[in-house]
Amino acid sequence: MNSGDLLERSLAYALGSVAEVRALGLGRRTPCAQWDLEELLAHLDDSLDALYEGLTGGRIGLLPRADRACGFRTRACALLGAWAAGPPRSVTVGERPLDVRVMGAVGAVEIAVHGWDVAQSCGRPRPIPGPLAAELLSVARCVVADEDRGVRFAAPVLVPPRARADVRLLAFLGRRDSFPD
Repeated sequence: MNSGDLLERSLAYALGSVAEVRALGLGRRTPCAQWDLEELLAHLDDSLDALYEGLTGGRIGLLPRADRACGFRTRACALLGAWAAGPPRSVTVGERPLDVRVMGAVGAVEIAVHGWDVAQSCGRPRPIPGPLAAELLSVARCVVADEDRGVRFAAPVLVPPRARADVRLLAFLGRRDSFPD
């Protein structure tokens, strides 16, 4: 798996999901029960900040930055540019080293799934492309532990084993493949 490619495809998907956010109210509900659309976008912005910080400075601080002056599109382009420029081999998260490829792959899961959340919240359901979802599911299965359930993720949702890859990814992360308005 090429983490840079995975990250790039996840960002492309998420950018498509946020395309019409301006036209909608930011107080809309999202599949993330504790966040409205504005809070979800702030979380996504923090995620891009952290990934960019890791790629350009080799270290990710534990506290999110408050600067929201740059939009999601600007951060996504900067992140891809930093990856293309040749990221460091590892980054430090808090005080722990992390292989940059792992950081990129985990970031790709975060970005694509929250891109799906944004699209659902905007009333424009967009399936995560099958090949991307299949790769992201293999990453998620490696990094989401039982201790994350109830904190970062809901309990897995049961779906048929032959369900589409995007449905299986969302179900593994505690989401249903549809979000009622």
